[in-house]
Amino acid sequence: MNPRPSKTKRTWAVHPAGPGRWEDLAQLFGPHGACSGCWCMYRRLTRHDADTMSAEQRRNRLRRLVRSAQPPGLIGYDKGEPVAWVSLGPRTDFAALEASRLFRPVDDRPVWSVVCFFVRRDQRRQGWMRRLLRAAADHAAQNGATLLEGYPIERGGRDLTGDSGFTGVVSTFRGEGFREVARRRADRPIMRRALRQRRAARQEDGHD
Repeated sequence: MNPRPSKTKRTWAVHPAGPGRWEDLAQLFGPHGACSGCWCMYRRLTRHDADTMSAEQRRNRLRRLVRSAQPPGLIGYDKGEPVAWVSLGPRTDFAALEASRLFRPVDDRPVWSVVCFFVRRDQRRQGWMRRLLRAAADHAAQNGATLLEGYPIERGGRDLTGDSGFTGVVSTFRGEGFREVARRRADRPIMRRALRQRRAARQEDGHD
């Protein structure tokens, strides 16, 4: 008689990037600030600020956001190590979106936006985008959002190189219940998911 298979303990978790997690985020982004010193601030800045701020200034700006009342994103952990990130928040927090003709608002409904993913190289193709997107929907709902919006790229059968998929890919968004609401360029739809209201989660101030 074969023994019953044991349940495999989950080794990963996702947490809001609150005040006690800045060092984890800095470790994940590394000396290059995620991508060419952007520190995941590109969408949050005006074009002028994005062009004139130094990498150190962007780093400091992100650190202030992490230490503020509203976490600017979520960190994914594997075996306690920070390995993945998703940036999200109310759409109005992202100056580059507000100024974009490609991603201009579809309507006047208040939405939260998922704008960027970053996954450590050795953790890519391990399902992190799906996990983070699911956690982003939960986090947004817990903070009162009723709609979550994203701006993924349509792969069209081609492989993405480098960090070209940083906004996410359409197939993953579709698999998590997002639907297309606008498309102003062939490969860049705007996708949305309606959220159920959830009880607000307790704010985390430290590590597990």
